[in-house]
Amino acid sequence: MTAQLSNPLAALPAMAQARPAAQAAEPAMPAARSRSFWIVVLRKLRHDPVAMCSAAVLLLIILAAVFAPLIVPADPFKTSMLRRLLPLGSPGFPLGTDELGRDMIARLIYGGRLSLLMGVLPVLLAFGIGTSIGLFAGYAGGRTNMVIMRTLDVFYAFPSVLLAVAISGALGPGMTNSMIALTLVFVPQVVRVAESVTTQVRGLDYVDAARMSGAGPLSIIRVHVLGNVLGPVFVYATGLVSVSMILASGLSFLGLGVKPPQPEWGLMLNTLRSAIYSNPWVAALPGAMIFITSIAFNLLADGIRSAMDLRK
Repeated sequence: MTAQLSNPLAALPAMAQARPAAQAAEPAMPAARSRSFWIVVLRKLRHDPVAMCSAAVLLLIILAAVFAPLIVPADPFKTSMLRRLLPLGSPGFPLGTDELGRDMIARLIYGGRLSLLMGVLPVLLAFGIGTSIGLFAGYAGGRTNMVIMRTLDVFYAFPSVLLAVAISGALGPGMTNSMIALTLVFVPQVVRVAESVTTQVRGLDYVDAARMSGAGPLSIIRVHVLGNVLGPVFVYATGLVSVSMILASGLSFLGLGVKPPQPEWGLMLNTLRSAIYSNPWVAALPGAMIFITSIAFNLLADGIRSAMDLRK
């Protein structure tokens, strides 16, 4: 003990051994902080009754669409001119039939598959593409940022509906072309959000410290910037799902989306519009499903946005 106190250099080996352990523990701190943040967000979201009800409605619709063959024994493509446009509450057809005598329950449940696919997939593609472009533009700054953002601003000269119709009309009718058109419509919007958040994060102290320590741009973006950008962009993209569903239904309604006889809510609105005067309740059912699903996505996005604001 006396020898160690009289000779401070004797403690250097022990300090050298302890330093790698401390350095090995440092990278786990951001991950632990990130996990704790999302735990707080989930806890706040769990105590939001509106968001939980919206999530339950969406989960019910998604499960019904995924397990449609197990839930609905009726064939959504089977026609019968003898039972066309049956009203609500008809024997064997609680929600009536469409203009070709097909069961509306089966058509609505099976139609949820294509409607949800056309609502979610373009947003996911736009999320990946737009976030990547926004990160690059926001971190690069200068002329690179200006060229990218001014080029994408051209898309803002047109309303989303008209732009989606124009692109889908140029590509031709079909579900694939409709999803490509919707993806191109949403990419500039996601890029703007990602670029704005990246520009704010780029000037923070810990990013400057990482840059001065010799970290490369890819390392800084992956470790320090990406985690701060994904949250706001994800919340924004969640709200875009409802817009995507409405636009996809509109394209199908105009004949630019899903083709008959496939069940899809927008296409069903188009085929049932001639029955609006003779059987309005049956004709309104696809529109009601679009409305309920879109509202549920919007309310869930608002709940997630509020839960991520830890100042409240």
